[in-house]
Amino acid sequence: MNTTKIVFIGAGSMSFGLSMFRDIFSSVVDGESPLRGSTLTLVDTNAETLGRMAQLAQMMNQQSGAGLKIEFTVDRRAALDGAAFVVNSTAIDRNRLWKLDFEIPRKYGIRQVLGENGGPGGLFFTLRTLPMVFDFIHDIEAICPQALFINFSNPESRIICGLGKYSKVRAIGLCHGIFMGQHDVAQIMDLPADEVDVWGAGLNHFQWLQQIRHRQTGQDLYPRLREKEASFDPTFLPLTRRLFRTFGQWVTCSDDHMGEYVAYGWEGGEHGYDFAGDELGRVAMKTQLDAILSGAEALPEAWFAPSGERGVAVIASILHNQKRFIEAGVVYNQGVIPNLPPDLAVETPVLADAAGIHPISLGPLPESIAKLVRMQASVQQLAVEAAVHASKELALQALLIDPVVNTAEGAVKLLDELWEINKPYIRKCIG
Repeated sequence: MNTTKIVFIGAGSMSFGLSMFRDIFSSVVDGESPLRGSTLTLVDTNAETLGRMAQLAQMMNQQSGAGLKIEFTVDRRAALDGAAFVVNSTAIDRNRLWKLDFEIPRKYGIRQVLGENGGPGGLFFTLRTLPMVFDFIHDIEAICPQALFINFSNPESRIICGLGKYSKVRAIGLCHGIFMGQHDVAQIMDLPADEVDVWGAGLNHFQWLQQIRHRQTGQDLYPRLREKEASFDPTFLPLTRRLFRTFGQWVTCSDDHMGEYVAYGWEGGEHGYDFAGDELGRVAMKTQLDAILSGAEALPEAWFAPSGERGVAVIASILHNQKRFIEAGVVYNQGVIPNLPPDLAVETPVLADAAGIHPISLGPLPESIAKLVRMQASVQQLAVEAAVHASKELALQALLIDPVVNTAEGAVKLLDELWEINKPYIRKCIG
């Protein structure tokens, strides 16, 4: 029986913590778990939320019969001793700072969609997140250098780009955006999503479906998609569909996520993230979780169903040398998509086995799509340089090459304002 140690940083997050637990404890089949005998070490800086999620993990572990050893600690360095996998789902003061990332650029006339992975918001997510991630990476380099770093935190592409260029730690980013695209095209074609097979390549949240086929027959479904899309509800993903009609391929993963990368993204909506709804959801989830932990409510059956994320699949495939196909992973390019820069993070299918993560090349993107993607690639690369060097000068350059930014004066003003707000988190990551 192969066993391992998995360190989960950011485990106090109720939403992503539960997703990770669902995948771990739903993998038990006929009493057998691929992670039986392994250690799951939960880490968070908030001892209260960490203790709550640790109690939940212990309950789910016992009820599922998965047979893991559950540990929890606020001491990250102690947790990393002996780790083979390090999962990251952290964010710094997520909703408060994200809301400022969205609202302050709007004050200066810049029309953002979400302000998370692109535009000025994406820049400041990068500036404050990369130093924290590099803290984790420097600890991994010192304590468990062979561990695989599995990242779920945004901005995915910029984190993996920074690690690919400035660290030797093996890293992969995972996102469920490919499945959102699969679901959307299946809905348009009036087919069950599990009958639709998609192959995508590009950037995270800007992944272009190179193939759409029927899973059983292998039939090319692009002709059917083009036919059905022409008369489908015009209010459904209008920006995505405009690009589909223009460039000939479907782009994931939604108007708001993809819209962060193009100057006209606001045409698909500029509503921003639903912060109020998010906060209400967190309160409701905490209430439900407290009831479960107190014994007043039973664990819902749905919590023992897979979440759709692929973190546990990657871990089990490497641990047991299963050579498993993973539909999408964010990796350092190095020629995987040959007509994109090699020093860039791209999203592409991967194979996972005991030898690690093997990106699958689908060849070059159609050149018109590659030209569109390369515009955003330059923005992401320069944002990474600004973050790792803690350079306000490079940050301004990153803003002024971003297609979302339509005013140089506004860029300078928002940079001054958001830099001061984020100054406690901005610091050099290397050297």
